[in-house]
Amino acid sequence: MDDLAWETLDTDIDYRCPGFDVRRDEVRFPDGETDGYHYVDEAPAVVVLPLTPDGDVVVIDEWRQAVGRVNRGLPAGSVEPEDADDLERAAARELAEETGYEADSFERLTTVEPTNGIADSVHHHFLATGCEPTAEQDLDHNESIAVETVPYDDLLEAVVDEGLRDGRTVTAVLWYELLHR
Repeated sequence: MDDLAWETLDTDIDYRCPGFDVRRDEVRFPDGETDGYHYVDEAPAVVVLPLTPDGDVVVIDEWRQAVGRVNRGLPAGSVEPEDADDLERAAARELAEETGYEADSFERLTTVEPTNGIADSVHHHFLATGCEPTAEQDLDHNESIAVETVPYDDLLEAVVDEGLRDGRTVTAVLWYELLHR
């Protein structure tokens, strides 16, 4: 596999914004040619599949500017530096901030690189069980989120019939299906 590796000769950030940077690496390809390669550089994230004691799912509806519509999905967000060694704490924080719910327990589902051709994103997916509303949302200034609970089977149906297009949610639901159903 070393025959396929690119050598990074230099790296710099071309653009910074809240949530991510655009990085440019100067690389040497296996054939010796060099060129620039741009990608999105962002912190790892957690994604939470929150189940209530009745088995319903706590979902969020959130405006997504990049696609110009409200998106149904799961609570998710960046791992803060202080949570880098405790991803469950990061998952609990994001669940509480985005939904006002807290969970009895967390279980890791999977870790994926959802767009590793254009970004260094790493998403850590968790199942949260025993979720109950305990507080108010604590949204960031750029979050427009409504919270709802839906039957799990309705969410699964939306994933299967392509009515739900959020990749993080699709990944979490399908891993839950593989591991628990």
